[in-house]
Amino acid sequence: MANKKLAQLKKHIKPFENPDTKASVWQLVNTLPPFFLLWYLAYEAISVSLILSIALSILAGGFVVRVFIIFHDCCHGSFFKNRKVNHFVGTVTGILTMFPYEKWKREHSIHHATSSNLDKRGTGDVWIMSVEEYKKASKLERLQYRLYRNPFIMFVLGPLYLFLITNRMNRKDARRKERRNTYLTNVSIIGITALLIWAIGWSSFLIVQLPIMFVAGSLGIWLFYVQHQFEDSYFEDEADWDYVKAAIDGSSYYKLPRVLQWITGNIGYHHVHHLSPKVPNYNLEQVHESTPPLQQATTITVGSSLKSIRFRLYDEESKTFVHFKEIKERLHASDRLSAEN
Repeated sequence: MANKKLAQLKKHIKPFENPDTKASVWQLVNTLPPFFLLWYLAYEAISVSLILSIALSILAGGFVVRVFIIFHDCCHGSFFKNRKVNHFVGTVTGILTMFPYEKWKREHSIHHATSSNLDKRGTGDVWIMSVEEYKKASKLERLQYRLYRNPFIMFVLGPLYLFLITNRMNRKDARRKERRNTYLTNVSIIGITALLIWAIGWSSFLIVQLPIMFVAGSLGIWLFYVQHQFEDSYFEDEADWDYVKAAIDGSSYYKLPRVLQWITGNIGYHHVHHLSPKVPNYNLEQVHESTPPLQQATTITVGSSLKSIRFRLYDEESKTFVHFKEIKERLHASDRLSAEN
């Protein structure tokens, strides 16, 4: 994209980057109280019907995704104009979604700065191997990668690993502010959990909370996965990498039914978000609809997005994702050559 067109694009998007305090407060109102109410109703429903309780927990899990979008905007400083308010709301919503605010803010910033860059993978993204990397990998590394990319491990066990392990630990070189925020989040989660178990019992707590964690975690990982891994997604080496192309061609427009679009806080407009993280979630659709160049982003639907489950490796030659079976013969030839040498 020519510099002149890019400048025009940024100029057009600029007004949408200003948070609307009323809109932000209203989103808190139509998200947090319904979540708490659904949690309570799911608990009360246990004595009536276990199926009803689980159904209400599933709905509550959807609202956790919406709470996470608020948390996500706070991490970008795009939910409120005031930095301290973003920090406070981000920390609270981080406790509710079991994500440490400072830790995730840093990792997600790196993700935005390196998305689709083949030379800067590994922080805040899904593990992707290229075909050549996989061919050169040891059998153990291949096994680890295949397990990681297995749908059951990624979308079923993955949320538990994310909530209970990854999000609970700091990196070795984390700064004091980040460490303290993670400790605060962990202590708060433990305290709230202990209080609820004391009040309603551990069995009732698990009946309500486990479906919520599973639904929210699986849906969250799925959204993050599918919006960067579609058949012709943009990936380039550092020398040829371009931020705008990474945003528009490396992120999809996930066209969801209205109800799901509302629950997921418009995050389906991921190409808009990656181009300008300062745009609050409630303005993303407006930016897309009023900006013709952004409408050229790859559009995927719920149906077409299911194909992405088959995508395992990125082929730098064809610039597409491929399935393990598609490179089976090449892998056998590579293994035979390695054995001969």
